[in-house]
Amino acid sequence: MQSAYIHIPFCHHICHYCDFNKVFFKQQPVDEYIEMVIKEMHHRSEISREHPLKTIFIGGGTPTALSAKQLDRLFEGITSELLPGNQLVEFAVEANPGELTEEKLSVLKNAGVNRLSIGVQSFDDELLKKIGRVHRTEDVFRTVHQAEKAGFDNISLDLMYALPGQTVEQFKKTLETAFTLNVKHYSAYSLIIEPKTVFYNLMQKGRLSLPPQEQEAIMYELAMEEMEKQGFKQYEISNYAIPGYESNHNITYWNNEYYYGFGAGAHGYEDGIRTSNIGPVKKYMENVLELGYAFQSQHQVSIEEAMEEEMFLGLRKVEGVYKERFFEKFDSTLESKFGEQIKQLVNKGLLVDTEKSIFLTRKGKLLGNEVFQEFLIS
Repeated sequence: MQSAYIHIPFCHHICHYCDFNKVFFKQQPVDEYIEMVIKEMHHRSEISREHPLKTIFIGGGTPTALSAKQLDRLFEGITSELLPGNQLVEFAVEANPGELTEEKLSVLKNAGVNRLSIGVQSFDDELLKKIGRVHRTEDVFRTVHQAEKAGFDNISLDLMYALPGQTVEQFKKTLETAFTLNVKHYSAYSLIIEPKTVFYNLMQKGRLSLPPQEQEAIMYELAMEEMEKQGFKQYEISNYAIPGYESNHNITYWNNEYYYGFGAGAHGYEDGIRTSNIGPVKKYMENVLELGYAFQSQHQVSIEEAMEEEMFLGLRKVEGVYKERFFEKFDSTLESKFGEQIKQLVNKGLLVDTEKSIFLTRKGKLLGNEVFQEFLIS
């Protein structure tokens, strides 16, 4: 077991594109929820006492929607249940610009949090309004400076492109503004319209104007070029870091390794079983109170599925999939399982096949999903 993900489903405001498990903060049993998450950790984490975790990531929703006192209680529980005397390699928390007060930053710092992932999305105030964000550009600058002042030097900013009505020029400006901040990591994702979101409903009614695919591809290439110019190394399809500041927690996912999922709607991967927790907050809490856990589903991953996952998760990384590692995991060579697919993708100019590994070409990164689906056996 490498890592733990902890889900805080509360938000003061819900964005138009978000399909994560979340609820409005008001009138929610937030304090009781925190106690149930701690109880779930206690019930399911005996193993981590013998095998120290390497990373913890608190996501949402919005973890920073919690008050300083609530955050303090959550960290107290994490320390006693998951970190008995262990020093994590990475302890990361998602944050919203404008919600991180000095008091909350101090709570995070004292708890041992050493990485902040800030949801910026854009430095264009009009676009922020359009996508349902409540923060503005000045909030980002203030939040980053406050975090630096509190002693955080491992800060990541999330950016988005291919937003409704967004031009290449607007995205270029967002990148230029982002680079004026002295942060060590950026994630840049294209907008994906998910069911049950405001944007999905607008799209169904023909009221959502998105940039054409060619423009989206230009924005992606622009991100890759500008990041490289600024010294940020692309290490995954959507992630760029000053070497040494990569997201260790996300690398757990892309390496297809085991991790706990705690909280309502959280997903985990334990001993070959993919788990997903009940989403509705009250139902999650009732289950944890009664049983100590709240699984909605548990799926035993077959060898075939594990191989598929190894490929489409591993190929997200710029370094790709290592042949030796694949053999160690599955006692089978990459060529014997996927030789034909690899050959075809190399011929299409989407993959590079070397003695040690296979990885995406630049064209392959632009057509990632097309590559990944070639490795679905079942």
